[in-house]
Amino acid sequence: MHHSLKSTLLVASLALTLPLCSLAAPRDDVLNQYAGAAKAASPTFDGFSANRGAVLHRQVFTTGKPDTPTCATCHGRDARAAGRTPLGKVLEPMAVSVTPTRYSDPAKVEKWFKRNCMEVLGRECTAGEKGDWLSFMFGQ
Repeated sequence: MHHSLKSTLLVASLALTLPLCSLAAPRDDVLNQYAGAAKAASPTFDGFSANRGAVLHRQVFTTGKPDTPTCATCHGRDARAAGRTPLGKVLEPMAVSVTPTRYSDPAKVEKWFKRNCMEVLGRECTAGEKGDWLSFMFGQ
């Protein structure tokens, strides 16, 4: 392959990946904030688990609203597919692989955790639960 074509292809591929890399930093910041809060709440905290996040996503709770007993009720069991609220509003996929701009705004992340945890769990999620769930979504 001609040298200038290789250079052009390299520059083009980097240009396509840089915006995604820049989104990873805010997501890492969110996880780091939750990790700090989880460690403060429990000195034995030893990191987040995508497996625990998957369980949390699908777990049935009886302490929240009856029409939203699980995260998957609205967001679906497959985080790569669109979800739907009980009123029929379509929700973009939660998986970062499908919606790469998700979770890049810490204020929005916290806003939706507060609202959704109250509806599903009937309480705010712990920092550990938030980090586990985000770890699950980041891997989807």
